Amino acid sequence: MPFSTEIKQALEILVIPGKTESMKTFFKTGKGEYGEGDLFIGVTVPDQRSIAKAFYNKISPEELSELLSSKIHEHRLTALLILVYKFEKTKHKIQQKEIVDFYLKHTKYINNWDLVDTSCYKILGRYCFESQNSKILEKLSDSDDMWEKRMAIVGTMFHIKKGQFDLTKIFALKNLKHPHDLMHKANGWLLREMGKMNETELLDFLNLHYKEMPRTCLRYAIEKLDETLRQDYLKGKI
Repeated sequence: MPFSTEIKQALEILVIPGKTESMKTFFKTGKGEYGEGDLFIGVTVPDQRSIAKAFYNKISPEELSELLSSKIHEHRLTALLILVYKFEKTKHKIQQKEIVDFYLKHTKYINNWDLVDTSCYKILGRYCFESQNSKILEKLSDSDDMWEKRMAIVGTMFHIKKGQFDLTKIFALKNLKHPHDLMHKANGWLLREMGKMNETELLDFLNLHYKEMPRTCLRYAIEKLDETLRQDYLKGKI
C-alpha cells in the first residue's frame, strides 16, 4: 500500500465528528471567500503533526506530491508538515534544494493562510537566509497570486529571528496597498515580530509609513507597543 494511502487512512481514523463545519467557517470556504471550495474532514493540527512525524522519512516525492495535490485540506497540511520535517532533518544542501524546488513546484496547492504560515519560513525562509540569496522570496513577492505574496513576507520570519529586517520592510512596503485584508494582516504580523526583536526598527518604519498603512496592518504592527504609544499611532499623533 502506498504511504500516501496509509496517511490518508490514518487521518480518517483521527477525524472528529462535527468538526468540519467549524473549520469551513474558520477558513472562509464560502462562495466568494478566500478559501472557497476547500474541503475538510475534521482532524486537528497536533494529530496531523503526529502523522507527519511518523511518515516523513518513508514517503517518496511522488507519493508526497499526490498528498499535497489533494482536495482535502488536512492532506495538504500534513504533506507540508512532512516537507518541513524532511527539510529540518537533512543537513545536505542538495537535498534541501530538492525540497525547496518541490515546494515551489506545488505552490498552487498551498492556498490558505495556515498552509503558507506553517511551512514557508521554515523551508523557503531558512533556505534563503542560509544561502544568503533572497531571489526566491523576491520572485514570490512579485507574484500576482496572493498566497505566493504571503509566502514571501511570511518567509522573512526566519530572517527576523536571526536579526535581519531589510527584506521584511521591503516586502511590507511593496504590499502596502494590496487589496486583500489577509495581506494587511501578514504585513502587520511580520512588522510586529520585527518590533519584538528590535523595537527601534519598528518605530523607525512606522514613523515613515504608518499614516499610509491600512488600518488592519497598523493595528497588527503596533499590538505589542506601550498602550500610550499605540494610541498615538492610531490617532495619528506621531
